[in-house]
Amino acid sequence: MRDLTPLMDAAVRDALAYLRTADMDAAADLADLRRTQLTRPGVVVVGETKRGKSSLVNALLGVPGLSPVDAAVTTAAYLSFVPGDTFTARAWLPEGGEPVDVDDLADWAAGKRRARRIEVTHPAPLLQYLTLLDTPGAGGLDPVHATVALDAVRRASALLFVADASAPLSKPELEFLAQAAERVDAVVFALTKIDAFPQWRRIADDNRALLQAHAPRFATAPWYPVSARLAEMALAADSTRQTALADASRIPGLQHALIELAGRGHQLQLANVLRAARGELGRLEAHADAKLQAATADPARQAQLRADRAAVANRKRTESRQWSLLLNAEVQRARVETVGALRSRIAEIQQELSTGIEKMRGHDLTKLPDDVDLQLQAVAAELSERLETTFSQVATQVLDAAFDDDERATVLGKVNATLRHTLAATPPRDGSGDNLLIALSAGGIAFMAGRGAALGISVLGAAGGLLIPVAGIGLGLAAGGYVLYRRRVHADRQHARTWLRDVLGEARAALADEVSVRFTDLQYALSVALDEGAERRLKDLDAQIAEIDAAAAEDANGRARRRAAAQQELDTVRVRVRQADEALLRARALTPAPIDDERQR
Repeated sequence: MRDLTPLMDAAVRDALAYLRTADMDAAADLADLRRTQLTRPGVVVVGETKRGKSSLVNALLGVPGLSPVDAAVTTAAYLSFVPGDTFTARAWLPEGGEPVDVDDLADWAAGKRRARRIEVTHPAPLLQYLTLLDTPGAGGLDPVHATVALDAVRRASALLFVADASAPLSKPELEFLAQAAERVDAVVFALTKIDAFPQWRRIADDNRALLQAHAPRFATAPWYPVSARLAEMALAADSTRQTALADASRIPGLQHALIELAGRGHQLQLANVLRAARGELGRLEAHADAKLQAATADPARQAQLRADRAAVANRKRTESRQWSLLLNAEVQRARVETVGALRSRIAEIQQELSTGIEKMRGHDLTKLPDDVDLQLQAVAAELSERLETTFSQVATQVLDAAFDDDERATVLGKVNATLRHTLAATPPRDGSGDNLLIALSAGGIAFMAGRGAALGISVLGAAGGLLIPVAGIGLGLAAGGYVLYRRRVHADRQHARTWLRDVLGEARAALADEVSVRFTDLQYALSVALDEGAERRLKDLDAQIAEIDAAAAEDANGRARRRAAAQQELDTVRVRVRQADEALLRARALTPAPIDDERQR
């Protein structure tokens, strides 16, 4: 597929340049959105335990042993690989970041010291195009691990799913992919260990059939059969055998596919920004059309506009109190429901882990903090997703009550800008900065540029929808809980139950407090946005009335000049609108399939 980056980038720059001449506030909002959207593409590597994820990452980066591989140990921490001039590492602990000696990377990754994420910088060529996130393999894709992995997938540009050639996809793998189908468009499959299993072609066919039955959206996604072992041998071989081994490993084909996919992710991000710009251009087009109509000095239209303005001003004066009460009621209702769901979820975890304590031997109880930590990661991920949905529902319901359809379309741009500024500018609280469970803010992992993210912004320009920015919920509790547990007698089940109750109670209280703060932020942002939206509508109506008054005061020649100027303004903005629409039409081809499969056919 042709690279649409120059086309999309030119359309964004042209739209931004025009907005700077027509509406500086809108231009500033778009420039800010462009800065936040255009992050480095990120690829999350996911797979069941012992499928060869870490070996594959090493082969893709061309650095044997970079991501620790050990048959007796599965990766316990997220490993984030980012570009850098030198090989360095930094571990993100519950209490903050800490440099890691690269010689000790295997111990850190194996969980001998509890790190949530380890950021590895390296000059590997592939990292110049994208960031790789190697997910933990401990426990495979059971529901809790799957929840945490899906949260990482949702914030990435693409998913690289790793299976091996020993057997077809398992039930947990298929269940994970069925859930992933709702969160990410761009998926590439790697079938590892083809050198060890001659029947890999039959396994690949079986996998496609299973996907057709259980995750049909991925049935036509590309599969790349690879051998990390042969790729490692190629790096150590002499020049005569190096090319043959590299070709036999098939790793170069997967590398090129990921680079192509990273480029496509960037194009999707540009499309997201352009959709937001299209919304602003559409508003300016309507404004220019209104100026053209005003230049005719039609008394009937002037009377209608004055009546509309009086109605808006009256509603703002008499109904603002009702808007405020409705907003408060909706926010409080949603907050109570969210906290109640959180309480139930924590109770389920306590019941599940308490039952597990009864079955554990004394030395097994030392694993309890890791189990709790993983469960809390999953809770935080689930809570973040719930808040996004709830926030959007609350905001939409309040806006529907405050404005009719025409007014809603006019004020929505200002509402979205206010929400973005107010919510995004909220400083990170304890547990939501470097202590994020997956610390995505420092990991170079791009927000997902697939169907979900595209819809969030596309409705802004097309259907008049609402864009609610919600940062991921963090939970920096593991440090205190870990220390608390280490001070207890490990083999004592009663102490373990007491520790579990205390830690989960602390977690529930911290998350409930975080939820309350987020809802308070939303209520404030919506209050400001509603007020500014109504003021903007009044200013637009005042401007149109003033245009009609000015036109009426002029002679025929003056009105003709005014109409000509208004027509030129309308023609100019329509050119920008057509340019944006053409680019967005071309961008539609980006979302359905992550990568062309012609190379395999």
